[in-house]
Amino acid sequence: MEKNKVQLGDIEIAYTVEGHGPWMTLSHSLACDSTMWDPQMSWLTQRFKVLRFDTRGHGQSSAPPGPYTLEQLADDVHGLFKALGVQNTHWVGLSMGGMIGQTYALKYPGVFTTLALCDTTSRRPPNAQTMWKERSQMARDLGMQGVLENTLSRWFDPPFRAANPAVIDRISQGILATPVNGFCGCCDAISQIDTQDRLKEIKCPTLVLVGENDHGTPPAMAKRIHENLPGSEFVVIPDAGHISNIEQTEKFDAALKAFLDRHDQHP
Repeated sequence: MEKNKVQLGDIEIAYTVEGHGPWMTLSHSLACDSTMWDPQMSWLTQRFKVLRFDTRGHGQSSAPPGPYTLEQLADDVHGLFKALGVQNTHWVGLSMGGMIGQTYALKYPGVFTTLALCDTTSRRPPNAQTMWKERSQMARDLGMQGVLENTLSRWFDPPFRAANPAVIDRISQGILATPVNGFCGCCDAISQIDTQDRLKEIKCPTLVLVGENDHGTPPAMAKRIHENLPGSEFVVIPDAGHISNIEQTEKFDAALKAFLDRHDQHP
């Protein structure tokens, strides 16, 4: 799919806009691109004007050498919003997309109508920077093939992988197509996530959603977001790993729809 592009300083951000209604912005995981949200588009576009974008270093967006920061990725989003005239939007972010969403909500309060933080975290464990540096080095040494199997095993339950080879092949091709610069730059960014103590500042309705078997950002991490964000809703999706919108699409959609039905008041 050919995407539109907007120039933000010295980089281009690729995006698509589909559907009609209030703005809805979807933000993807590390080593994916905006097509990660294909399973949700048929119903979201009936209710919303859906903005999908490729995060810096991914898809058809520019991939300059890193390191990147979450604040920089949030500023990319802000530049995209300004270019498209987005003043308010719902936000659904998974993994890295949830980290960008938290960072954006804290830096630019009042823009998000609702916030869905899916399979993500607000604080990494003490060894995170070492772990992400090792992963980055593997990608630099071996290319994205070097991190493919480790990534797939953290993202999806074995039964799902066995039963859905076509889906896993498509996801694999997306991982392999991710520029090494972009992967490593975003590894630097997400290894430093630390929003937990400020989550109480986020005032928009928030859904915290996580796969029951998520090994990348386990339910305990999601529970901590929920406990530190007053008024947030917490949903665990049974039989789902890290990329829960793909592994358990119907259950993911049902949870997100129920949340939006409660908090999206447009006709």
